[in-house]
Amino acid sequence: MSEPRGTYLTFPEGRLHVHVAGDPEAPPVVLLSGAGVDNALLSWRPLIPVLAADHFVLAPDWPKQGKSRPWQGRATHERMLRCVTDVLDHFGLGSAALVGLSQGGALALATAIEHPGRVDRLVALAPAGILAFPPVVHQLLWLTAKLPLLNRTLPGALLRTRAQVAAFARRALFAGPVPDFDEIVDEIVEEVRAGGAGSSDWQNGSIGPFRMRVDLRPRLPEITCPVLLIQGDKDIGVPQARTRAAAALIPGARYELLEGVGHWSNRQCPERVNELVSAFLAPDAERATSMDDVDPSG
Repeated sequence: MSEPRGTYLTFPEGRLHVHVAGDPEAPPVVLLSGAGVDNALLSWRPLIPVLAADHFVLAPDWPKQGKSRPWQGRATHERMLRCVTDVLDHFGLGSAALVGLSQGGALALATAIEHPGRVDRLVALAPAGILAFPPVVHQLLWLTAKLPLLNRTLPGALLRTRAQVAAFARRALFAGPVPDFDEIVDEIVEEVRAGGAGSSDWQNGSIGPFRMRVDLRPRLPEITCPVLLIQGDKDIGVPQARTRAAAALIPGARYELLEGVGHWSNRQCPERVNELVSAFLAPDAERATSMDDVDPSG
């Protein structure tokens, strides 16, 4: 599979790298990857060529990921939101479809809230930004986010070898067989060597001492574009109940639960996810199913 072409957007903090594929005259779609040991190609390598057949595909490496290094300053929630609109502006796009995983799913939802006219359709896979934790757990997570020893040094020590990376991927990212597991592990190892294994600025900044600073749930009813949420039932990072509840808050949102699938559904079962995403983004796609058709107890 050939690599998509790339380009750079230059800002005072650094250069934002964007993978580009497909016809610029086709309907645009922006792919937003997750946090931590992720980057645009790690998340979207299987999906890019599928969408590029009839879309103009843009997949930015988030600041401090992939080829968007070095990057000065913190990549806060507000700055990451601007990255999305910066990409749209650079390519002269008034609006586009957004597809986001985890951190990218949260930023896709936030873009639809803050800039509703710029999002045509939206797919969020196990999105962040919809979570809450019990008090003691919350404070422990906040402390972890505040201390570099816990959010950078320790994760780096735990992912020093390829065997450690493979064990982490099996435990935290997947919940079953993965068609190209060895290749994914090699890519993660490369990302860890380039940028470390810590949590992202966005993750660290999203949690306050007593509550989440990034909690999109109160504003999800403001989203007006068609939305598809995809969730693995074995995801240990984003519980399926959270994503189902978020879908119920978005008018007309469609919810798809994938059985036997973990957090990184787009890499564990790429054919199934690719089919769902490409069908939802197709120009003649049927509009999102109402949550009235979904059993809220499931």
